[in-house]
Amino acid sequence: MNIKSQTKRVLAPLFLTLFSSAAMAGFPVNINSADAIELADALDGIGQSKAEAIVAYRVANGPFDSVESLTAVRGIGVATVEKNVENILLEPAKPKSE
Repeated sequence: MNIKSQTKRVLAPLFLTLFSSAAMAGFPVNINSADAIELADALDGIGQSKAEAIVAYRVANGPFDSVESLTAVRGIGVATVEKNVENILLEPAKPKSE
């Protein structure tokens, strides 16, 4: 096996891991304006289903007024909020431009 094929064999899985959505988790996201995909990508322990629940809760009840208020969303507990507290932004939702 030559060095080029060995390098590809070692670097390919590393590259895929580095750029997978799980590896990308952990960046700041505004929970009052992010869509479900952004929430799932940014928050650890929040998959697509829980992210959709966050958006549905926000639509039904208005914007979140505290990070802790995320626990009102079914399936999201204190441990999940604590794990993500540094990456949760609470900014007012920006109006959508027409």
